[in-house]
Amino acid sequence: MAGIHDVAKMAGVSASTVSNVINGRAGKMRAETRQRVLEAIEALKFTPNSAARQLKSGHNTTIGLIIPSVANPFWGAIAHQIEQATRKRGYRLLICNAERDPEVEQSYAETLIGSGVMGVILGSSPLNFDHLKDLIARGLQVAAFDQRARESGSGVACSVSVDQELGGLLSAQHLIGHGHRRIGILTGPVRTNSRIGRVEGVRIAHARAGIPFDESLLWQGGGVSGFGDMQGAELGRIGVRELLSRENPPSAIVCGNDMFAIGAYAGARDLGVSIPEELSIVGFDDIALSELVFPPLTTIRQPTAAMAEMVVDLLIHCLEEVGAPREDNFVNIRPQLIVRGSTGPARRRPNRE
Repeated sequence: MAGIHDVAKMAGVSASTVSNVINGRAGKMRAETRQRVLEAIEALKFTPNSAARQLKSGHNTTIGLIIPSVANPFWGAIAHQIEQATRKRGYRLLICNAERDPEVEQSYAETLIGSGVMGVILGSSPLNFDHLKDLIARGLQVAAFDQRARESGSGVACSVSVDQELGGLLSAQHLIGHGHRRIGILTGPVRTNSRIGRVEGVRIAHARAGIPFDESLLWQGGGVSGFGDMQGAELGRIGVRELLSRENPPSAIVCGNDMFAIGAYAGARDLGVSIPEELSIVGFDDIALSELVFPPLTTIRQPTAAMAEMVVDLLIHCLEEVGAPREDNFVNIRPQLIVRGSTGPARRRPNRE
């Protein structure tokens, strides 16, 4: 990573001259000298580490949060909890909604690092972090939220997540324990690490019970562009209607998140299917709405308030103690199955013809 002395050498000036340009003290400087410094900064992709300066001086600093969309109540709650955690520690938070688009995430991260923000919490659970590697090489500290990002070479400084696979496993085991043998999955496109983990957990539960998992019952987004974060409820409604209209429909549904589950309630109601008498539904996240729907939703709880505190603490530690990522920077939390009224024994649906 280029430093101030590298910029000075390329521009043919002193380090103090570079510092004057960076800090807006170039009023008496010759225009051509200032221009050479700016060109060297651009060529070397040099970013002044204002976060480090603020930490040394004791001043507040800023953390970036890049999430899919606050339109999803889960991410809205997470943003609020992370903002509270940063404020308690004397930091500020900038929230960016990127809809899991790598180009948008990269653009936001570029803007943040260009403003001296050297720590970012990323909530999109991407399959890799290649789109941020150049920025990480320039000193950006990335904390992955909602996925365990310890794979070699990712460049991620720390991560906090529930065990996604275990969450899917607990959901399906609960339904299998109620006698369900045809279990569907409603989710957005399975192109994130968190969704892959949850689906894999359902498959593992079937394998352990000696029950084949019917891959045709995995409904993922219905051709939606992007990842469906903002359309979860409507996609859940569409998906459950498609699954229940099949010749051999599922008797239970595991949903990728609670918004899909709430949409599934509406789709079942459209078809006159009662919950849980004719269809059991399990969500994921335990958002506030899950207790308010009727019947209350059985779901997988993520301890989001504790996770928010943890990811902020880890990221601040990484900013203060920059170095190679340590194993204890990567936290995987056990999720909790919350049983409510949306699940029950498997029963044959009556013939409605």
